[in-house]
Amino acid sequence: MTSTREPRVLFVCVHNAGRSQMAAALLHHHAAGRLTVRSAGSTPANTLNPAVVESMAELGLDLTGEHPKPLTTDAVEAADVVIAMGCGDTCHVYPGKHYLDWDLEDPAGQGVDAVRLIRDDIDRRVRALLAELL
Repeated sequence: MTSTREPRVLFVCVHNAGRSQMAAALLHHHAAGRLTVRSAGSTPANTLNPAVVESMAELGLDLTGEHPKPLTTDAVEAADVVIAMGCGDTCHVYPGKHYLDWDLEDPAGQGVDAVRLIRDDIDRRVRALLAELL
């Protein structure tokens, strides 16, 4: 994907409390300002998953200031790439958008050991996506 402006990526999961937050933070970190990253949830939770916050802190990424955000039409329309992470039919689909569906285990209710494995899987996918986008 080539363009004169930076690519815009939207990560979407159901609660925006785990997978999409990790993916957004990891892509933002690895991209170092070379693209715009957002995340949202089709049914946002009230707070982030504490095991997710802890596992990301282990990598030096602080999610304590983040909060789940609702998925909006504007967010999808603004994105060049929309990556769905287990939200199934609850995610908005718009013609002309590039969609990816990442089949990832849900970190909800899991301890930090299990969340680390999910985080590392997301990190591998994010690095591959970054190489494709840039």
